[in-house]
Amino acid sequence: MGMIDVSDKKVVLRTAVAEGRLTLKKDTIKAILEGQIKKGDPFKTAEAAALHAVKTTFIQIPHCHPIPITSANVKFSIDDMAVICTCEVKAEYKTGVEMEALTGIALGLLTVWDMVKYLEKDAAGQYPSTTIHGIKVIKKIKEE
Repeated sequence: MGMIDVSDKKVVLRTAVAEGRLTLKKDTIKAILEGQIKKGDPFKTAEAAALHAVKTTFIQIPHCHPIPITSANVKFSIDDMAVICTCEVKAEYKTGVEMEALTGIALGLLTVWDMVKYLEKDAAGQYPSTTIHGIKVIKKIKEE
């Protein structure tokens, strides 16, 4: 099996928006909001990681095509006890960009987790309440 042959498809503008959540302790959320994370601003670092992930998805996922990304935007917000990451990706190409948006979400949230993990560990060094969840495509557009 190889990659799907997209040779006969038309080049059109394609957009995908994905979203995911990272559940954290209340004290960790507070530390993020107050700028008290030892490694720095987790959102700025995670944005860079997510954008890099978007651009290198084809290297990480074997059957993905290298796609000429024309736009990628990553946003972070906080809702109660979770960090929410949203990623929008656009490209003029023959195949969609949803895997790029999903990969951006996954790496963005993993980067936030890495930066706050020292606050999330329990006495045994475990992460009983830290969870990445709800990663999904919330919009996919193919303009013709």
